[in-house]
Amino acid sequence: MSDIPLIDLKADPFALFAAWMSDAEKSEPNDPNAMAVATATPDGRPSVRMLLLKGADERGFVFYTNLESRKGLELLANPHAALLFHWKSLRRQIRIEGPVEAVTTEEADAYFASRSRMSRLGAIASDQSRPLDDRSTFEERLKAADEKYGDGPIPRPVNWSGFRVVPEAIEFWQDRPYRLHDRAVWTRDGNGWNVTRLYP
Repeated sequence: MSDIPLIDLKADPFALFAAWMSDAEKSEPNDPNAMAVATATPDGRPSVRMLLLKGADERGFVFYTNLESRKGLELLANPHAALLFHWKSLRRQIRIEGPVEAVTTEEADAYFASRSRMSRLGAIASDQSRPLDDRSTFEERLKAADEKYGDGPIPRPVNWSGFRVVPEAIEFWQDRPYRLHDRAVWTRDGNGWNVTRLYP
């Protein structure tokens, strides 16, 4: 009924993710690594926002944040998350669910050092997610950080680091005509995976 190939159930889910991400990098006009990240409080109140994926391998999927932001506090209190990648141009999406763990100090330092200078200064100046009385207050703090560090190294703030979502489930979704979509989910089984095709 369609010339769109079905999802290969024999594929390794990380290899399939990498292949779909590679396709997205060629077709998406901006931020192919953008993803919705859902967290929840210990009593189950959810929140979701868009972030950028900064690392992916067989250990999991990595993003960085202020640990005192809303998502940071929720993840520290309830270390589970769900991710959603949606590539409209490809008519594809991937959902990932699992517990989270902190990245290593070395990983956080290396990624922080790779950011632009202004992004590093912004991480120092921002009390992310907390009330801001006036934009000028933030701009003054940014200027003060700029003057403090000058052309020297900018250290990573202790309250800025990363999380790795360790997947227990990875679901791939491919649009097909007439809403007869193709879906398949890989679920963790010890050191391996079980895979199941799902009804649309």
